[in-house]
Amino acid sequence: MDLFGQESKERKAKSKTGHNMIEERPSEHPSSVDPQAPLASRMRPRTFEEFIGQEHLLGEGKLLKRTILADRLTSLILYGPPGSGKTTLALIISHMTGARFKSLNAVAANVQDIRTIIEEAKYFKREKGARTILFIDEIHRFNKAQQDVLMPDVESGILILVGSTTHNPSFSVNGPLLSRSIIFELRSLTEAELIKVLKQALEDQVRGLGALKIQMEPKALEHIAKSACGDARRALNALEVGALTTQPDSEGVIHFTEHVAEESCQRKIVYYDTDEDYHYDTASAFIKSMRGSDPDAAVYWLAKMLYAGEDPRFIIRRILILASEDIGNADPQALILASAGLQVIEFVGMPEARIILSQLVTYMALAPKSNASYLAIEEATKDVEKEVVEEVPNHLRDKSYFGAKRMGHGEGYQYVHKFQDHFVKQEYIKRKGSYYRPTAFGYEKVHQERLKELYGSGK
Repeated sequence: MDLFGQESKERKAKSKTGHNMIEERPSEHPSSVDPQAPLASRMRPRTFEEFIGQEHLLGEGKLLKRTILADRLTSLILYGPPGSGKTTLALIISHMTGARFKSLNAVAANVQDIRTIIEEAKYFKREKGARTILFIDEIHRFNKAQQDVLMPDVESGILILVGSTTHNPSFSVNGPLLSRSIIFELRSLTEAELIKVLKQALEDQVRGLGALKIQMEPKALEHIAKSACGDARRALNALEVGALTTQPDSEGVIHFTEHVAEESCQRKIVYYDTDEDYHYDTASAFIKSMRGSDPDAAVYWLAKMLYAGEDPRFIIRRILILASEDIGNADPQALILASAGLQVIEFVGMPEARIILSQLVTYMALAPKSNASYLAIEEATKDVEKEVVEEVPNHLRDKSYFGAKRMGHGEGYQYVHKFQDHFVKQEYIKRKGSYYRPTAFGYEKVHQERLKELYGSGK
């Protein structure tokens, strides 16, 4: 009996209980429409002509589009935020390729599911010369063992892997699997692109809402597009909810106003993970805006983080670091204020803590900048790591314990308070040169002048 001519009892049982997550080429054919499906599912683009956005990947002559059209696909990973078109691209590939197309959802699939697909792929390659494309949705959910199972057959060409993920694959996908795949990063749709998506749904009489009499206010479209934050699925869901829950007038016309749009969208959701790219990218923009002395940009990124639910303690830690690393002695008050802010936000809590954070952020942005203290410790650390470690000069050694005097510790040390201006030149380290080089900005200029006064042109 052919190995694949009949299902095993185990696979039959899985199929009946609905636990088998292996799917053949998706049943969603370009011509099929389920009227009960959500609008976002019905309006899923079926061809490149219907696909909106991602011009950097699918524009004329771009690599991804060329490989799909030529049906010369190699293993790839589609990485981007929700609603940017990752699964849609996989479906378009499935209907355009001559290869066998299988799909798995990483949330429910297990190692046995993967092995079954691999065995089938080997059989069809050996017996019929057929290629097999395996689409894995949410590939970041696969653990290391599951990803390792895929690797040999992806490398040998038995399987062509198409993975989709909202997580940075550099951190969520095994290095060996990454090296055998091309990563394509999808971007959030722009407001203009989302408006095109919404208009497409309003005009389509078969799959969309074109059969309804909807009078759409331009401001309502703009509100949905803004609130969706680049997510086409979220935009279409809001459009459908608004259209189907608004009572038509006596002539059957649904007046889709800005108020209806606001009700449909409710609270705007900002896509923001807690420990990956969107979190750290936003924090990076926040820090760089303060470092670059742009209070408006810094407050905007602060507002985004707080709105998305970021822990204020994470934010204040970043401010504390910046106060020393990027402002330093150019404005010593910055670190004092940041330290005070840490105590205050713990005591006050949200939402009022946002006011304290805003005060700190605007102060840090406009404070004079210097990274001289940061550079000093960096250079000194390099010398400690790479050069011969300095011994403490004898006259600086501790002489307070029994026997220290006999060894000559502290002998020759000059106590500065016995001298005029509480200063005397003496050797504190044999190494020549300087680590701390204060700038002429802010209070650090006082340090610069003080060094010149004490040591002249150089120590």
